[in-house]
Amino acid sequence: MMDEDAALLDALLDAAVDAIVVADAKGRILRVNAAAGTLFRQSLDRMLGGSISELMTPDMAARHPGFVETYLATGNRRIIGTGRDVTGRRGDGTTFPMHISVGRTDIAGGPVFIAIMHDLTRRLIAEEALMRAQRMDAIGQMTGGIAHDFNNLLTIIVGNLELMQMAGSDAKTAELIEDAMSAAEMGADLTSRLLLFSRKGELRPEPLDLGLATSDALRLLRRTLSARITVEKRLVDDIWPVELDPVQLQTAIINLALNAQDAMPDGGRLRLEVENITVDDDHMAQTVPFPPGRYVRLSVSDTGIGMTRDQQRRALEPFYTTKPPGKGTGLGLSMVYGYVGQSGGHLTLYSEVGKGTTVSLYFPRSDGGAARVPTQDTPSPAFGARRVVLVVEDDPAVRRLSEQRIAALGFDVVGADNAQDAWEILTARDDVALVFTDLVMPGTMTGEDLAHRIGSERPDVAVLLTSGFSGGMANLEGIEGAPQLLRKPYRQADLAAAVEAVLTRAP
Repeated sequence: MMDEDAALLDALLDAAVDAIVVADAKGRILRVNAAAGTLFRQSLDRMLGGSISELMTPDMAARHPGFVETYLATGNRRIIGTGRDVTGRRGDGTTFPMHISVGRTDIAGGPVFIAIMHDLTRRLIAEEALMRAQRMDAIGQMTGGIAHDFNNLLTIIVGNLELMQMAGSDAKTAELIEDAMSAAEMGADLTSRLLLFSRKGELRPEPLDLGLATSDALRLLRRTLSARITVEKRLVDDIWPVELDPVQLQTAIINLALNAQDAMPDGGRLRLEVENITVDDDHMAQTVPFPPGRYVRLSVSDTGIGMTRDQQRRALEPFYTTKPPGKGTGLGLSMVYGYVGQSGGHLTLYSEVGKGTTVSLYFPRSDGGAARVPTQDTPSPAFGARRVVLVVEDDPAVRRLSEQRIAALGFDVVGADNAQDAWEILTARDDVALVFTDLVMPGTMTGEDLAHRIGSERPDVAVLLTSGFSGGMANLEGIEGAPQLLRKPYRQADLAAAVEAVLTRAP
């Protein structure tokens, strides 16, 4: 009977999707399940008999024995029976947010603690995106109300001015009325842009080819942009149809292009790209969760001064601008955001200080393709064969997500938050098969520098680069092995295909 109970317990532990760790009062790990090994990226043999403190951050590990002693002496509970959000530490030293609930039982006269844990990374990303969307919606509603009331005032002003014109007046008075009428018309234009941000503007959508529309807008822009700006475009064949207001689309493209020009006071490259994008359940945008569907993506990229994280968070708000006083209204990007949203699309913003900015507009395919997407097969976990992948990313949330997605392909994962640390890991280890690194990194060594060094000094290691910038904006020339660039955001199937491609090419 005891053998049957043990077998049943083993089956329950292995079937649980959450990590389960059983430890004694001294913190020695007695039992773990497979999910715990996956969550903490350690082998079960390594975890068994080890200390529970190895799964905690150093500060919590130092305080944990005192918490247990206090609980056993006084019965004062801090976490047992309640659960809380904490930070966990993986075998490679990286940390991640997790929820833990702890229970207690007594075996052979001694206390035993059972911890159940699950990763909160995806939930926190979704919550942050939701909070941002709610804030933008609140600003939009307030802006729409103000614009509506302001339009009523303008109606009265313009109506009375027209009555004065009709009544006749001397030349000087007529000139004053004309100036007032011009100012009122400027106010009406301002309110129309505010209404567009709040998604209450009037749109006249019609079927169009986004590639042709982009080319038309470029013809207008070439007469406006500085000669120091090099304009590039990339339009793929067989662009899917969309239904958009062509006038507002052209205005949006011009706004984005002029913003890009302002970000390049000494000149630079402006690149417009149009391509078909399929979003499935595994697709993760940088900050905004996209519903599954088929979209046409228009990206406008520059090699300008870029934006800080704080500037990116506020960039879509009306009247927010990074330009000097008098040089901008702060309505250009917010108007584009409102237009895209009202058209059923989505906008993403990717920027690096000193490197440039890419604004991508995702418009749904007009034949109903944005409603459902067939599931695409991705390689099974056996695909990775426990080979080691080094993930290099300075953004903790993006790094955690990238590590999860690589691990889901069956690879063992090691993380680094900068290129210098990644190189030190490569120097100390000879079992790394692939380095998956962001192109832009803080510090003295960028992802591009790391790829150069790997190509020249560790040609046995494959390199896959990723970036929010397009391939045309990334400077990959001269890097040994011509590494592939996977553009953010990407699907799990795209990641698997790119990893397989670079590993197949590797010597």
